[in-house]
Amino acid sequence: MILAEFVKEACGQLDLTSEALQQVAARFETAMREGLAGRPSPLRMLPSYIARPGGGERGEAVAVDFGGTNVRILKVRLADGQAQSVKSSSFCLKDPKGTYDYTREQTRAEELFDFIAHHVLDVLAGGSSTLPLGHTFSFPCRQEGINRAVLIQWTKEIRTSGVEGRDVTPLLAEALERQGVRNVRPRAVINDTVGTLLAAAYKLRGVDLGSICGTGHNTCYLEPCHPLTGQPMIVNMESGNFNGIVLTPFDRAVNEASDHPGAQILEKQVSGAYLGEVALAALRTMVAEGLLPAANRSWDRGTLTGIHLSQVLKDGSGCDHTKSVAQIQLGLRGLADEQLLAIRKLVESVSGRSARLVGATYAGILHYLDPGIEREHVVAIDGSLYAHMPGYDAGIRAGLEAALGAGARGVATRLIKDGSGIGAAIAAVVADAQA
Repeated sequence: MILAEFVKEACGQLDLTSEALQQVAARFETAMREGLAGRPSPLRMLPSYIARPGGGERGEAVAVDFGGTNVRILKVRLADGQAQSVKSSSFCLKDPKGTYDYTREQTRAEELFDFIAHHVLDVLAGGSSTLPLGHTFSFPCRQEGINRAVLIQWTKEIRTSGVEGRDVTPLLAEALERQGVRNVRPRAVINDTVGTLLAAAYKLRGVDLGSICGTGHNTCYLEPCHPLTGQPMIVNMESGNFNGIVLTPFDRAVNEASDHPGAQILEKQVSGAYLGEVALAALRTMVAEGLLPAANRSWDRGTLTGIHLSQVLKDGSGCDHTKSVAQIQLGLRGLADEQLLAIRKLVESVSGRSARLVGATYAGILHYLDPGIEREHVVAIDGSLYAHMPGYDAGIRAGLEAALGAGARGVATRLIKDGSGIGAAIAAVVADAQA
C-alpha cells in the first residue's frame, strides 16, 4: 500500500459523515431514555440530587477537585452571582521523580485520602470559621444522596485499592479527622460535569448541559422532571461509557490495550487521555506497512498526548510543529514532507472526529430536551481540549450542525474555567443551607 492510499483509507474511517453523526445523536438519545427508565443502557444516568442554582447563593466554602492525577483544593467566596477563588492549592498524586504514587494498586484508600486531607489543611491555614466542603469526585459513582457517592469503578488509569464499592465521603471525612482538619463539614459530593453546569448556571441563563472535554470526557444535563423526585435534577450521564459508535481498527487496538477493555468506549475515542493513543495506533500501522521508518525509541502509553496533538494542529501550510513532535516524541527523523503531511492529516482526523462526536452527543441530549430546538440553550464546557486544542470548538459546532441542522443556531457553547472546583463550592453552600 502506498502512503496516500493508507491516509485516505484511515482518514475515511475517522471522518464521520453527517448521516453517521445523526445516527450517533439518535442512538445517544435512545440510550438516555433507556437509562433514565432504569433499563439496560451504556449511559448510567446517575442522579446528582441537586438542581440548577438560583444565582442568589452566598457564603464561603472549601472545594476538593479530584478528577484525575492532579487534585486542587480551593477556598471560594460566593456573592451576587459571582464566585471567587480566594485561595487554592494544586498537587499531583504521582510524583514524576517516582518518590510517591498514590494512584497505584498497592496504595490503600486511607493513604490516598490522607494525602488529600493534608493539602486541605494547607489551604485552611489561618482560618478559624467552620466552612462547608464540596467534593468534586470525577469518576463513575452510584450517587445515593447529595453527600453520598459510592465509587463504581476507577477510570483514567487510577487503581488505588480499597476505594471501589465504598462511599467516598466517609473516606475523606475520616482522613480530615486524622489530619486534624476540624473546621470543615463535608456537605456535597458531585461529578466535575455537574460542577461545571452549577458554576455556569450560577452566572448565566439558559444553561442546561455541562461537559468536560479534557483528559477525560463526560456530560450532564438538567432533567426537567426526574423520576425519583418529580422535580428538576441534574443527571450525571457518565457519557464516556457510550458505545454506539463504529470502532476503527485503531480504536480496537487502544481498547484492547487499556486497563478496562470494553468500558468507556466513547471516552477512548474523544478524550485527551486517549487521542494520542488512537494516533499512535495509526502510526504503528504505518510503520508495520513500511510507510514510516522504525523509530529510535519505544512508543509507550503516553508517548503522544493531547498537548502534542495540539502542537501538530498549529501547523499551517508547513509542517514545522509536526516535524518537531515526530523527532522529539516519536523518535522519527529524516521524514519526507509527504510523511510529515500524512502524520498531520491523521492527527487532524483524530482530533476532528473527537470534537464532532462530542457535538453529536450534545445534539442527542438537546433533541431529547427540546425536539424542535425552540428555546435557546447553553452548553457549559470545561477542559483542556475545548480550551486549547486548535479547531476543537469549530468541530463541536460541526457535529451540532450535522445532527441538528438549522436548530444548532439556537445552541451556544461557553468555556467555563475552573467549573469543577467552583461548582463543588456552590453545591456545598446549597447543601449546607438545606441541612
